[in-house]
Amino acid sequence: MSAATYPPTHGLSGRPVDPADAGPVRVILVEDDHGDAFLVEELLAGARVAFELTWVQNLADATSALDSGVRCVLLDLNLPDATGMEGLTKVLELAPQAAVIVLTGLADEHRGVEAVAAGAEDYLVKGQVDGELLARAIRFAVERKRADSAALRLREAEMLASENARMERALLPTPLLHDDQVHFAHAYRPGRRMALLGGDFFDVIERDGTVFALIGDVSGHGPDEAALGVCLRIAWRTLVLSGVPAAGMLPVLDMLVVRERHSPFAFATVCMVVIGPDRTSADMYLAGHPSPILVSEQGFVEGGVGQLPMGPRGPALGFLPEGRWPAVPVPLPPSWALLLFTDGLFEARTGNGPDRLGEEGLVDLIAEHHPGLPVPIRWPETLLDAVEEQNGGALADDAALVVLSYAAEGEVR
Repeated sequence: MSAATYPPTHGLSGRPVDPADAGPVRVILVEDDHGDAFLVEELLAGARVAFELTWVQNLADATSALDSGVRCVLLDLNLPDATGMEGLTKVLELAPQAAVIVLTGLADEHRGVEAVAAGAEDYLVKGQVDGELLARAIRFAVERKRADSAALRLREAEMLASENARMERALLPTPLLHDDQVHFAHAYRPGRRMALLGGDFFDVIERDGTVFALIGDVSGHGPDEAALGVCLRIAWRTLVLSGVPAAGMLPVLDMLVVRERHSPFAFATVCMVVIGPDRTSADMYLAGHPSPILVSEQGFVEGGVGQLPMGPRGPALGFLPEGRWPAVPVPLPPSWALLLFTDGLFEARTGNGPDRLGEEGLVDLIAEHHPGLPVPIRWPETLLDAVEEQNGGALADDAALVVLSYAAEGEVR
């Protein structure tokens, strides 16, 4: 085995070599013929590109010479210990990052074509190559290999992102509502860029005429938080469909947070609303979560928009042992909309300063964009757009908004 480094003078175009790419290109020559090897060395010595050439005479020596730093392999297809495609297959396996150029004789040029089809970047016919052509072939082969590798990594990333997107879409809830007068709309924007699912979660289910609605927020935002949020949502849906009384649901979710969280400091805030079959009253359960906002034609406050009285509420799930979450009765007007939301909305900034939108600011924003009843399905997205406009861009935290609306007959507008 021998090695030689040939310093650069100018690039292929005649310009000085870019300092960022001034390191010599490591090339392994696998050739058993001394004359052919000497010719390659002489051709590279006169090239205007920096090469570090290592010559080995058989595949066994090449195996020990090939490492992650090798950029190109010049491979003779007739070696003492490997002939034909056998040697190429082995080199491609040992050095997948390296560009391979096969060397053929004039009589077996067809084998070079076969080698390119098998994975080589190029082939050269011995005796028909000068220094500039050899240097150019090596550089072009290296760049093609680099481009192919980048394209492969991009494709793998796109496939992974697509698969993750399909999984996340599958994990988003499909509300189970049977009453045509109860309308559901939502908007959801995770804090993770390019994600579909974050630490916020929600669901809506109707059981025997009673409508159950849940919204929650796992502390933090990322894949672990998203996983815990999905776990809590599916568990809650199972409890509802199993006929568990509303008062018994949050204690089960509390235990689940403690057992499934990725960190002993993780917790989740939750708001659950249970709307009676007559749609004139509801029970609200709060676990460290802001209370919903009521939109109505008459309303509890001027303008028909107001936040429901907080009333007694329990601690966040996973925060205190043996927490209690009492029901807060809520009377509802003949036509109404309930907005359940996470803190990502009211923690938005107003302009470039440090001021936050706050819950009162969110109420004012909703009053300004009063949707009418029943709430149009796209209105939550419109409200989130307005919040982001106030914020001066995308929100830093996950933000979820669930709107349940009911319009009594004769009061739809």
